[in-house]
Amino acid sequence: MNEQLISEAKRYIEGLFAGHSDGHDAEHSLRVFSNAMKIAENEAECDIEAVALAALLHDADDHKLFDTKDNENARAFLNGHGITGSKADFICQIINSVSFSRNRGRKPETIEGKIVQDADRLDAMGAIGIARTFAYGGKQGRSLEDGIKHFHEKLLLLKDELNTDPARRMAAERHRFLEEFIEHFNSEKQEL
Repeated sequence: MNEQLISEAKRYIEGLFAGHSDGHDAEHSLRVFSNAMKIAENEAECDIEAVALAALLHDADDHKLFDTKDNENARAFLNGHGITGSKADFICQIINSVSFSRNRGRKPETIEGKIVQDADRLDAMGAIGIARTFAYGGKQGRSLEDGIKHFHEKLLLLKDELNTDPARRMAAERHRFLEEFIEHFNSEKQEL
């Protein structure tokens, strides 16, 4: 894997997400990258550089954040670093398989897609997932109850939709924490 290229991708997303504070930011992409690298360690048959780049660039064209078409921001970075043609298309295919809302019930066809999808879903779980839910909800003007509804519509479903064994192991404690948070939230709410 070209470490210089990965460092440049990290710098690119830091610039792209400057000013974002709703849970879809450079820090999120860096955590997805870290999760993906941990999962990929256990998957010998994967293109590690494609996984790394897709993980870092997976939100570069997120429809909630950018008004782009055909992975315009991701392709700008890739093309600017000599990654074109089928390699760029493959990385964009991985990116396009990540979104929960756009890929509900569908599993990526490649191990690389499965790894990055799992890595992103892991970051929606546990303490960070909770923080991201309320950060995004606050930006969108959603109530706390709407945030809790999101737990039931997405976060609590993620554990059973993961693709890889390493991700399932990583998710166990995070899922348990989500359940405990809901219990505490409901208990405190009843005290009113």
